[in-house]
Parts: sequence; C-alpha cells; structure tokens
Amino acid sequence: MKKPLQIAIDGPVGAGKSDISKALAKALGITFVYTGAMYRALTHECLCRDVLFTHTPDIIGVLNSMDIELTPPPPGSKYVVQVLVNGKDVTSHLFEPIVDGAVPEISKIPEVRRIMVERQKHIAAAKNVVMEGRDIALRVLPNAQMKIYLTAPLEERARRRWAQLKAQGIMKSFAEVIENTKLRDIQDTTRKTDPLVKAPDAWEYDTDGNTVEKSVEDIKREIKRRGLI
Repeated sequence: MKKPLQIAIDGPVGAGKSDISKALAKALGITFVYTGAMYRALTHECLCRDVLFTHTPDIIGVLNSMDIELTPPPPGSKYVVQVLVNGKDVTSHLFEPIVDGAVPEISKIPEVRRIMVERQKHIAAAKNVVMEGRDIALRVLPNAQMKIYLTAPLEERARRRWAQLKAQGIMKSFAEVIENTKLRDIQDTTRKTDPLVKAPDAWEYDTDGNTVEKSVEDIKREIKRRGLI
C-alpha cells in the first residue's frame, strides 16, 4: 500500500504558514491540517471553564473531554479553517486577543503536546495532508516526504499579523504587534518541549515580498522537482 503524501510545514508566527498551507493543499487536492487551531481550541475551552493554566491535570481533563474537528471553512469565511469542539463551531473565538496571549502557556505543557501530537499523527495516517505548525517536521511527521520551513523578516511577519488582526476587527498598534511577535518567537524557540527548530532536512523558503500565489507556485515546483507529484 502506497504511503500517503505528507507535507510538513513549519515556521515562526507570521511567516505565512496558514494561508500558504491552505492554498497549497487546495492546489494539490489534499487535506489541510492547521495544528495551531487545536491548541487554540483547548486554550479557549480552558478559559471558558476557568481552568488554571498552572494545573496540568485539569487541562488534560479538559483536553480528554474534547472532540476537536478541523473542517474546511464555509465560503467567504475570513478564517483558514473551521473548528468544531464537540460539534460546536468555536472558530470565531479562537483568534481573540485573550487566546493569543494564553495559547503559548497551554502549548508548552509536555503532556498536552504529547496528546496533540498523537491526534495529529492519527489525522495524517490515512490521507494525503499538508500539515502546518511549529513542530511538524521533527515531531509530528518526522518521515514526511516533503519538509518545508517558511521564514520572513520580523517586521514583515508582524505586518502580516497586524493585517490579520485588523481583518478580524482587532485593533492594535503596529509597535504592539511587533513586540508580541518578538515575544512569541522567544516563547516558541525556548520552550522545553518541542521548541520551534528547523529540521535538518527541511527546505527553507523565504516568503518575504511574495504573494500566497507566488509562494504556492514556488513550493509546488520544488515538490514536483522531487518527483512527489
């Protein structure tokens, strides 16, 4: 039986992972998996239940009670994915500032990451996927046929994040977004469990100044060059 095609995409916040991964998956006719939405869903659920982020057993209890389903967003949606938790659409809540600020605290918990990684591996086991996150190539899909590390300068990444927030009706100064981006970089690269690191065999692609369409074409060309499509 032929192994499903696995494309792992990692990179820092604002590098264009979600938009590019979604568009790439659509272009290839395969499934897009936005792993960050799973951590955001857990963070939102913990906030709703007033769970202390310092009490890991309670957080794990919440996670074990959650059926997290990632589906394509409806036409015209401003989100890259629709997220259902126990059948309820929670997508619009997952990108609020309170979740933005709290998700690094949840995602750094080793047991949370272990459970999430197992769920993500299960999703990718039987279908062709483009999966994006921060630990995909090294932790979730270490045997992926194509590993990609997206990058861009700090100011460009902050500018994209700023535009995303404005599109969601969240108004912040550009200076604040730059500082938040710097902080998230530090949190992602220094956490003890599964920090953001470029896989040694990953193909690095700088998205600076490129449209999503241009990035997807360049990535498709590299995938084709390797004989994967």
